Amino acid sequence: MSHTHETHSSFSAETILQQLGGNKFIAMTGAKNFWSDSNYNKMGFQIGRNSKSISHVAITLNSKDLYNIEFVRIRKNQVKIVSKVVDIYADQLQDVFTENTGLDTHL
Repeated sequence: MSHTHETHSSFSAETILQQLGGNKFIAMTGAKNFWSDSNYNKMGFQIGRNSKSISHVAITLNSKDLYNIEFVRIRKNQVKIVSKVVDIYADQLQDVFTENTGLDTHL
């Protein structure tokens, strides 16, 4: 599998959202409560009900210019990182999201 690797000169939560599928992604996954922290090259959001019981997702642009994704379950103020996938290319974001949440990112 070949990947086109573009250099990200600066972190952009908007760019990551577009790579996930933009408004179609939001509609398909129930994503809401978006946040970002450009100091740490990180963004996240809450998602709708899914078969893996993931409630939140955090995506970080790492030092290799690739993405790390944490799939988190928050219940009754208990935070559990259910899975973490590292060194993801932008064109893999949607597939990794679906694999770890069971939610499709597009029709």
